[in-house]
Amino acid sequence: MRSWWREIAGLVLPVACGGCGRPRTELCEECAASLAAGPRRVRPSPEPEGLPPVHAAAPYENAVRAMLLAHKERGVLGLAGVLGGALADAVRAGAGHAGDRVPLLLVPVPSARRATAARGHDPARRIAAAAAAELRRGGARARMLAVLRQRRVVADQAGLGARERGLNLAGALGVVDGGRRLLDGGRVVLVDDVLTTGASLAEAARAVRSAGRAPGMRAAVVAASPSAFEINRN
Repeated sequence: MRSWWREIAGLVLPVACGGCGRPRTELCEECAASLAAGPRRVRPSPEPEGLPPVHAAAPYENAVRAMLLAHKERGVLGLAGVLGGALADAVRAGAGHAGDRVPLLLVPVPSARRATAARGHDPARRIAAAAAAELRRGGARARMLAVLRQRRVVADQAGLGARERGLNLAGALGVVDGGRRLLDGGRVVLVDDVLTTGASLAEAARAVRSAGRAPGMRAAVVAASPSAFEINRN
């Protein structure tokens, strides 16, 4: 019955795979499989000071890149579930057995206000919420805490190198009033959709540390630059 309804819906409301563009499916099996290779530790080069250990589910290329852009820029919000599932795998890989003992507090790196307004949603926050739900279904105590905010306007990161991104973001994030209390009693896992230079996660880590909530902090992303995987293998 569900398959029949999907076929009819595909005729009335045409969709295409967010990874490869195959018609009449929001995500094909092949593209979904590209997120299931297994998360690994990643390290950008140069590695920004203060960056916590980061795990990524997949390299940011091909179908994975297309899916993340479809979700972020074209508002294909139905992809949040599968992207959140991949992020949940990366969170588990980074937390290890600690994720069975203490609550996992998923703290998304916030988008700029103007970007959120233009897109109509905050991609990292939506994926983080889906990841927290997936972790809870697996028995983990997990919640999404959107406690970081931009304290000043930053330039568009596109086209900036590692050093320029670091300078652009330095001191830009802060923990909201009341956020310190929410971060008590759990392991903070900073989360984002993509890691390129690591500047955003490093600044998020600085903001959390400045609130006095640093022990055991980790980070996880859906995808990272392929070079971060290559460096990690050496």
